[in-house]
Amino acid sequence: MQTGHSDQTTDGIRVRVAAQYLPERSAPDSGVYFFVYRVRLDNEGERSAQLMSRYWRITDANGEIEEVRGPGVVGDQPVLEPGGSYEYMSGSSLETEWGTMEGHYDFVREEGEQPFKVGIGRFFLALSTAPITAQD
Repeated sequence: MQTGHSDQTTDGIRVRVAAQYLPERSAPDSGVYFFVYRVRLDNEGERSAQLMSRYWRITDANGEIEEVRGPGVVGDQPVLEPGGSYEYMSGSSLETEWGTMEGHYDFVREEGEQPFKVGIGRFFLALSTAPITAQD
């Protein structure tokens, strides 16, 4: 079984995600299950890249799909220099006890170059996911 973690590298950009359930922000009797996830982006390549936009595909246990698109992440469009990293936290709620998230970021290397997609590997949002720790 997959966990609340993913680790995927595309074109030198590594994306690691760790997720956990937050019971204090959830209301199971009302069908609200809230999850938080931390994303760490590392540029393991030799050229800088800027994150321009995001796409998330969130699927709950009933197969209901929500797609989220938008500029940047948490109001930022970070530039990752070679060897650089960027980390942020965000959250998502489901109407079921578990679901999955996956998607991609659109990055550009230099002005005028075509954007490229950096994959975000599928991970579970589930009541049983372990707490996020420093090494995740």
